[in-house]
Amino acid sequence: MTAIETASVTFPANGIEGMGYLARPGDGGAHPGVIVIQEWWGLDEHIKDVARRLAGEGFVALAPDLYHGECATEPDEARKLVMNMNREQAMKDLSGAVAHLRSLPEVAPKRLGCIGFCMGGSLTLALAVASPEIAAAAPFYAGMQPPPEQLATIEAEVFAAFGGDDGGIPLGNVRKFEQALSDGGRKAEVKVYPGAPHSFFNNTRPSYRMEAAQDAWAKALSLFRRALV
Repeated sequence: MTAIETASVTFPANGIEGMGYLARPGDGGAHPGVIVIQEWWGLDEHIKDVARRLAGEGFVALAPDLYHGECATEPDEARKLVMNMNREQAMKDLSGAVAHLRSLPEVAPKRLGCIGFCMGGSLTLALAVASPEIAAAAPFYAGMQPPPEQLATIEAEVFAAFGGDDGGIPLGNVRKFEQALSDGGRKAEVKVYPGAPHSFFNNTRPSYRMEAAQDAWAKALSLFRRALV
């Protein structure tokens, strides 16, 4: 397995200081970059582990901290953090993270991937709409999707993962999202995993479903390796 290096980092984010967790291969070479966007819990150990796993696969991964140091372990705490999060500022944080990752000499090419989960899945799609620097987007169980006219502007190739037993995201909404991507001529794959609940990828939670998680991870990695060249 590739040796990796990790660090807490800060970066400009439209007038304030953004912060995040950086994981990269330790070989000193150039590698594609990927933004990792948190679930509603915050920048917790699971999200840091996702960044480390990406580094182990040969990517430079940056997970911005959209809660600026706060983290939740219980749903009520997470709900408060989400409600208090300024979405406009979160998008500025993400844009700052994109600029920071692209500025690193060990990141090549300069168009990036993005992966996010739950809230982070929705923000992955929003970032793909807002930023032409995103060449590959892998939203997992994104409950909020951009409207069709915005989806049609996405330049990134998309792999989107959903759980078939996700009570918070109706399957009808997933199919409308899939159709909107198709109607917009986007290069995309939308996969629904039968029997998988919301947050099926999070191996620190009871919702974890190993088979679905492994398949979705493999598809995300395949997307990044294909599109980030």
